[in-house]
Amino acid sequence: MYGEFPTGRYENWGKCRSLYPHVRSAMSQRPESRESLLRWATLLYRGAWYASESGNIADVREMASKSHKYRVKLLGAKDDEALASAAMLAEAYLREGRWEESEQLFVQVIEASKIKLGVDHPDTLTSMANLASTYRNQGRWEEAEQLFVQVIEASKTKLGVDHPDTLTSMANLASTYRNQGRWEEAEQLLLQVIEASKMKLSVDYPNTLTSIANLASTYRNQGRWEEAEQLFVQVIEASKIKLGVDHPDTLRSMANLASTYWNQGRWEEAEPLEVQVMETRKTKLGVDHPDTLRSITNLAATYWN
Repeated sequence: MYGEFPTGRYENWGKCRSLYPHVRSAMSQRPESRESLLRWATLLYRGAWYASESGNIADVREMASKSHKYRVKLLGAKDDEALASAAMLAEAYLREGRWEESEQLFVQVIEASKIKLGVDHPDTLTSMANLASTYRNQGRWEEAEQLFVQVIEASKTKLGVDHPDTLTSMANLASTYRNQGRWEEAEQLLLQVIEASKMKLSVDYPNTLTSIANLASTYRNQGRWEEAEQLFVQVIEASKIKLGVDHPDTLRSMANLASTYWNQGRWEEAEPLEVQVMETRKTKLGVDHPDTLRSITNLAATYWN
């Protein structure tokens, strides 16, 4: 399985999906020899990567945690592979809404990566971008913005203006603007990212869909209901096919479409969407995940109205 299961890059999802049950089974089958343990840790790291991209949040943490534990034990905490597993574990915390744990681990990874790999190494930049996302999710807009700008400048130089990692950081900076009510800046940056993503990746590539969904949210926040609704419907249909009905990104767009209905007083259209999102999030993310709690609050507000 070690030689068969690829990385979690989008182009490998088909193969990952078919082999993933075997990787999940391998989680409980820890080998004894050093070489076999290292291969097992690598397999779990790749499994965590795919789980993260496909929205299997609980699996990300378990696989990344085991991979990190044994890579540190066998290779040392400062080894490249151990740092990669630590970054994956920090990302698991980020996706679970465990902001403080995510932040602490990302800071450790970044400091070690700067020394070991270099300040502008793609892995260092990815961890810095994820730390910025952790700040953003806590409402620490200025810290998030400063770090995203730093990452974008380095990514443009190191990777290129239209590299997917550069575009992702630009989209995240746009979301930071949107969170602060800086609609025009957010809209302009997202339009730029979407055009580049369509050309570089494709219209229905997950990163492109995320940026389109963020543009729809920007329209919604400005009261541009029709434009927001059209984009959300477009993203949801594509996401269901490309990512799955229960993927966190699909659910987020469904929740945002429900919010668009809600803001127009279209309670009956909002309610079934909110119920579907809430129930799926309970199963997929857990009852106490921030996104699930937000869904419960939104549904309660709809019932109240």
